[in-house]
Amino acid sequence: MTRGDEVLERAADKLVEASRRAAARGGVAAKLAQPLAEDSAFLRNLKPSLVKARLRGGNPATPEPPAVPSGQQLAARDGARGAGPSPLALVAVAFAVGIALAKLMDWRGHAHPRD
Repeated sequence: MTRGDEVLERAADKLVEASRRAAARGGVAAKLAQPLAEDSAFLRNLKPSLVKARLRGGNPATPEPPAVPSGQQLAARDGARGAGPSPLALVAVAFAVGIALAKLMDWRGHAHPRD
């Protein structure tokens, strides 16, 4: 194992430990535990010796790929399509409000001219 492999292995081990601590803590930190564990698996795939073997056409043993998202994560969003006002209508309203504000400021500017 090269020095670069050792550095990446230690970093991956630290990520695994951090994900375990986050899972044990609970709450919002527990939600970050799974992504940290996936990051450690990804980091292990970046070892220089594995990259070198892949470039030479070898098929080095790699860790398991991350788990497929559950059905709940892949569920369609309810009412997300077509909800809310049209973006074109929002742009038109913003444009009209901008013009109205400009006219108001111009009108008030004539009341107190700077000579």
